[in-house]
Amino acid sequence: MSKFFSYEIQHVDKRTGARAGVFHTPHGDILTPVYMPVGTQATVKGVYPRDLKEAGSQIILSNTYHLFLRPGDELVKKAGGLHKFMNWDRPILTDSGGFQVFSLTKLNKIKEEGVYFNSHIDGAKHLFTPEKVMSIEENLGADIIMQFDQCSEYGYTHDRAEAAMNRTTRWLERCAAVKTRDDQALFPIVQGNMYDDLRMESLRRAKPYAVDGIAIGGLSVGEPKSRMYEILDLMRPEMPENVPRYLMGVGSPDCLIEGVKRGVDMFDCVLATRIARNGTAFTSAGKKVVRNAVYAEDFTPLDYKCDCYCCKNYTKAYLRHLVNVNEMLASMLLSLHNITYLHKLMAGMREAIFADSLTEYAQSVYAEMGSE
Repeated sequence: MSKFFSYEIQHVDKRTGARAGVFHTPHGDILTPVYMPVGTQATVKGVYPRDLKEAGSQIILSNTYHLFLRPGDELVKKAGGLHKFMNWDRPILTDSGGFQVFSLTKLNKIKEEGVYFNSHIDGAKHLFTPEKVMSIEENLGADIIMQFDQCSEYGYTHDRAEAAMNRTTRWLERCAAVKTRDDQALFPIVQGNMYDDLRMESLRRAKPYAVDGIAIGGLSVGEPKSRMYEILDLMRPEMPENVPRYLMGVGSPDCLIEGVKRGVDMFDCVLATRIARNGTAFTSAGKKVVRNAVYAEDFTPLDYKCDCYCCKNYTKAYLRHLVNVNEMLASMLLSLHNITYLHKLMAGMREAIFADSLTEYAQSVYAEMGSE
C-alpha cells in the first residue's frame, strides 16, 4: 500500500470468513464492512451532509461523468477539490464513468482509444480516454478513484465479453501509467461478465494493480442474484487479502449480507435514495411501500427498531400523505431513513463478525424481514 493508505483486518468471522477492518485514508478511517451512499452530482439527493454524518456515513461517492459535464472538473479543482466544493471532510470515492458508458449505450461509441459519447444534457460530443478520466479524477481530488473500464451487458456472448474484459485490462494499464497523485488510491476493476474463465483471468490481471484496493464490477446488472453469489464464491480464494474489496453498485439488504459473507468489504448503490423518492422504505420487517392505502391510518413509526429523525418523529400515515401529495419532505425523510437503515445493518454485521456470529445475525435479519 502507498503511504497515504493502509488496510488493517481486525477480525475474520470463523465460520464465513467475513472480514471486519479499518481502511486508513487521507480524510479519515473507514470501518468495514461499509455501505457508501451515492452522491452522483456532489450531493446525496435529499439529505443534508450533517444528517449523513449523524446517520453514520463514513464515505460517499460522486460521479466522474456527471461532474465532468456539470459543473466541470476544472471548476471543482479551482474550488479546492471535491471535499471543499461540497463541504465534506470525510473520504470520497469517484467512479470513472465506465458505468455510464454501459448505461448510456445509445449515446456512445466504444473504440480502443476510449469512448466517444454525446452528452445526455445538450448532445455535445466528448471523448473519454483512460488518460482523460485520470485527469478528471485527479482534478476532483477524491481519496479513492476508479480505473476507466468497459462494463459488458448481461447476455453478452463469450467473445464480446472477452473483448470488453481485455479492453478493461488495457485501459487499466493506461490509467496506472498516467496517475500522478500519491494521495489517491486507484482501484482496478474486475470484469468478465458471467463467464467463470473471464472473471478469473480479469482478476489475475487486476491483482498487480491492487496496491490499495480492488473492485468487482459488472455484477447486479440483471443477472439472477444466485449467479452473482456464485461468481463471488468463485473469485474469493484468489482475491487479494490485504486490501479492501469493493463490490460496485450493490445495495439491497440481502445482497449486502451475502456479499459480506463472501468477504466483500465495501458496497455502494443508489437504491436507498431512489426507492425513497418513489415512496418505499427498507425496514427491519422488510420493504414497505409507504404510498399504499394500507398505511392511511397507520399512526405508528416507519420502523420500530430505528432511531433516525424520520422514525422518531413521524408516522406511516403522515409519510404516506407526503408521498401522495408529492412533497419533497417525503423523499428527504425516507432517504435519510433508508441510508440509516443500511448503515445500521452494516454496523450489525461488523459487530457479529467480531463475535464470530455473522451466520446467526444474517438468519435473524432474514427471519424478521419475512415476519410481516
